[in-house]
Amino acid sequence: MSVAELTAGVLAGETGTARTAPSDLVATSVFWLHHGTRLAGGHTTYLNQYVLVRAGDVFGACAFERGELDPSVCAELSGSTLDVLLREGPPAVRIAALDAYLAHDRPHRTDERAEPVPLPAGTPEVRAVARDAAIAGLLDVSPGAKVALIGVVNPLVAAIRERGAECLPCDLNLRATQWGDPVARDMADVLGAADAVVATGMTLSNGTFDHIVAHCRERGVPLVVYAQTGSAVARAFLGAGVTALSAEPFPFSQFSAEPTTLYRYRAKGAV
Repeated sequence: MSVAELTAGVLAGETGTARTAPSDLVATSVFWLHHGTRLAGGHTTYLNQYVLVRAGDVFGACAFERGELDPSVCAELSGSTLDVLLREGPPAVRIAALDAYLAHDRPHRTDERAEPVPLPAGTPEVRAVARDAAIAGLLDVSPGAKVALIGVVNPLVAAIRERGAECLPCDLNLRATQWGDPVARDMADVLGAADAVVATGMTLSNGTFDHIVAHCRERGVPLVVYAQTGSAVARAFLGAGVTALSAEPFPFSQFSAEPTTLYRYRAKGAV
């Protein structure tokens, strides 16, 4: 299954519990966020853009690269039904709408497969360390294993190393980690050598997710996805290429100093 096939299945009524058709769900609010983050002691400013789709009591989310969208989508698309967004929206909006539909169909908070992980109240640094330790906790690797990290955040690099693994970082925007390690731009440079892969949900928005899933499935390599973008979309691939998932629905940890929850999933049979 590909993301396009998953979308087609939703539109055809073949995916989900079919409690509600996408044509019956209204995107009450389509909104756009642009924020920057520099953690204490770091030298990297992370610049992130998200488009979010609210449908009922859930939010769908998708990060996108600078210039792909602008805030005009908020006025143009708010009030559309999800089937319209899935068919006609820009790529990032389609992922956010798909995420909203799948989250509405089966919220993370009621999914019996999900392990809720509370993130503590505190500073951005405290919450980032807790989040990335939870993600790294999904890795089942031996000391010395090589872990490709597709989408680099420095606390996650540290969390992987703390498990005794070697991190192979790859990112479209960063050229070096906080510790000066070179960051590959082309994921082909790290996937072939990897004993395990950790990938961000943003691979859904840049079109590389299907390739990563297929690569890991064919090689039998564990794939952990950490997703703010498309957390319910990535969940649909659990056990079909995705070994484990850290799903963080909106509001994301960086937007609050109060306790929030992420949800960890493991494919059946995965440790």
